[in-house]
Amino acid sequence: MSGAVRIDAWVWAVRLAKTRSQAAEACKAGHVKLNGAAVKPSQQVVVGDHVRVWLNHHEKRVEVTQLIRKRVGAAVARECYIDHSPPPPPKEIIASMPKRDRGAGRPTKKERRETDRLLGRRPR
Repeated sequence: MSGAVRIDAWVWAVRLAKTRSQAAEACKAGHVKLNGAAVKPSQQVVVGDHVRVWLNHHEKRVEVTQLIRKRVGAAVARECYIDHSPPPPPKEIIASMPKRDRGAGRPTKKERRETDRLLGRRPR
């Protein structure tokens, strides 16, 4: 296929996004970059472009090798780009990261009332 394809359609077609609307929203939010610049969903992609997509807390860096407009199977989709994404961190690092206890952040309404009562503040 020659010419150019919309970036939201291409990102969806090669299965970097689950839906085309999700790909378009990612573009609008600035989570899709084409050759280093944030783009609108209607931006055209050509072979050789570098695309960065940030979705679901994961970054994918790919180089476009084929243009497609329609969604295809995963095996065919992988042939349409070269993946330059960084490898995920080792499981040991993820396991050693500290986890916050539930409720350790912002105080609950009950805790705020108790604090107000101890400090002598009036309820609103």
